[in-house]
Amino acid sequence: MTELKEKIISEIKKIYDPEIPINIYELGLIYKIDVNSEKKVSIEMTLTSPNCPVAESLPRMVKTNINSISEVKDVDLKLVWDPPWTKDMMSEAAKLELNL
Repeated sequence: MTELKEKIISEIKKIYDPEIPINIYELGLIYKIDVNSEKKVSIEMTLTSPNCPVAESLPRMVKTNINSISEVKDVDLKLVWDPPWTKDMMSEAAKLELNL
């Protein structure tokens, strides 16, 4: 994994779902992180539900946090619903934290 991608993941891990005490990366809400040669970042993420109360603010927080990394030139964030998020997408650490 590239150093820049590790920084991006680190920034994403600072963001928590307000209803679940786990960061959104460990929750499995980030489906794709691509960084091209021009240091433009493409993110695909989802939410736990289409009716999520933070549907507008959470993606904005992700974009803001990634843009705070000096090497990043631009962030293209897409909110996707396919595949739908399930608890199976959570990391083992997140499942242990929630006793699942």
